Amino acid sequence: MKPQDSALREEIARLKKEKNALIMAHYYQRDEIQEIADFIGDSLALARKAAETDADIIVMCGVHFMGETAKILCPDKKVLVPDMEAGCSLADSCDPEEFARFVVEHPGHTVISYVNTSAAVKAHTDIVVTSGNARKIVESLPADEKIIFGPDRNLGGYINSVCGRDMLLWPGACHVHDRFSIQKIQQMKEEHPGAKILVHPECRRPLQLIADKVGSTAALLDFARTDSASEYIVVTESGILFEMRRACPEKTFLAAPAEDSECQCNECDYMKLNTLEKVARALRDEQPEILVDAEIARRALRPIERMLELSR
Repeated sequence: MKPQDSALREEIARLKKEKNALIMAHYYQRDEIQEIADFIGDSLALARKAAETDADIIVMCGVHFMGETAKILCPDKKVLVPDMEAGCSLADSCDPEEFARFVVEHPGHTVISYVNTSAAVKAHTDIVVTSGNARKIVESLPADEKIIFGPDRNLGGYINSVCGRDMLLWPGACHVHDRFSIQKIQQMKEEHPGAKILVHPECRRPLQLIADKVGSTAALLDFARTDSASEYIVVTESGILFEMRRACPEKTFLAAPAEDSECQCNECDYMKLNTLEKVARALRDEQPEILVDAEIARRALRPIERMLELSR
């Protein structure tokens, strides 16, 4: 550990206690962020934790839409994101006005939006889902229900395939999950024949088909904890490997590469924008703060609450 990191950790611990703050981190955050977080989880777990915390300040170490979701669920709390530039390529692929027109052009559909969307898109939505609960929520709806699913075409296609649905898909994608190389992963499998392949459903269909397990970050972590294999090729953002290695130190986890990558990794640049220094600064200055327009927040709250109800 760098000397400056030790000092930053001490400052973060002091400010957190002084201000009754809760530090929440997504699995894709830097290792050092996960180490100092009070709670680590996927999007569903982060939303649930935000809804129940009694902290006065939430420091959301993730990306912008996660901060918005926390603020919508906790309007009386101050929600901070250490770096406001931490966006999401998937959320950016779904413009709120274009999505609203798309919904109007297809009347009579139940609108399901992935949590990786802006608050403004959620405001045009009937139910929000995460990769961890999308299948359960879609299966809770009548088999003949007409559904719009946005914005992730890969996750939507996966849910269509396992649920026998024909949802109308918005053509968005995550730049990280969409650029994994099936050729490189197949080569890794040849080099590690005993390794099981763990694939996030935001990945393209060919990768889903060669997977031993398709699931959210939390589902992949749970699978690794209980499965009998000793080696895994992990096809999602490589930040999850920190928690996998911490939970299963006796097992080997290999990061899957991107098509255009020269290294054995595939990282989200947005997720990695948050640093210990920025966390300390956010706590010290209580900035940058997530604010959501009151009307958008009101409309977006209902589909988020429906998600939490349906995923119990």
